[in-house]
Amino acid sequence: MTDFEAKLERFETLAAECDLIGKLSADAAKRELYLRLGQHYRELADDMRTVIATKNAA
Repeated sequence: MTDFEAKLERFETLAAECDLIGKLSADAAKRELYLRLGQHYRELADDMRTVIATKNAA
């Protein structure tokens, strides 16, 4: 596993954990915070997929 793949896996894990915490949170502000944070980690994972694809194509 490359460093990029490890980071991709970590971002995906963090996104899933944030989504779970957000869905379970009773506090609306915390729920919104964690759901937005999960979205940010998904965006980072998408960016990492692009980097991996570009690297593999080269």
